Amino acid sequence: MDSRTEDGRRRGERPTAHHDHGGRFQSPAMRRTREILCAGARGHTLEVAVGEGRNLRHYPPQVRLTGIDPDTEALSRARERADELGMPARLLEGDPQDLDFPDQTFGTVLCTLALCAVTDQRRALAEMYRVLVPGGRLLMVDHIEYARLPGRLVEQRRENPRRLPREVAAEVGFEIGHHDRLVLGLVERVVAHRP
Repeated sequence: MDSRTEDGRRRGERPTAHHDHGGRFQSPAMRRTREILCAGARGHTLEVAVGEGRNLRHYPPQVRLTGIDPDTEALSRARERADELGMPARLLEGDPQDLDFPDQTFGTVLCTLALCAVTDQRRALAEMYRVLVPGGRLLMVDHIEYARLPGRLVEQRRENPRRLPREVAAEVGFEIGHHDRLVLGLVERVVAHRP
């Protein structure tokens, strides 16, 4: 992990922070979004910032899942959840901005409610692009409240200002197939693929 990610992890600012807290009190729209996105996973799938494994029950049985997260405690809970579900998932400690996998390893990459918490969105999405096979799918949902005023003004002062994930995904090479907004426009859902 890079020093910024490691520092953030020590301070509790980790990609799983939003992901796991959002799971307990999520709206019906967010629950349904998890179901829809996970159902779209195919083949060897990578879940970036798997957290406590809140998505595990939604994956189709034919998916071969690898999940990464910088938080070892959350990974421990995800492993317990996978065992309870009888799901053979490989769950590893890892940095969303520096994926420790060869190029073109996965058919699907899924990221739910975590990209808003990484230090550098562009770097994380470039890594997701790199590990996808050509034609592979990116399935993503994320908070975007920072893209509106007054949040946008605060973001402009950051070293790596957060932007709409779909715009960053397009910049790193993804072709956006679908995007829409949920929860009063504060959350964006994206389906894209690597050409």
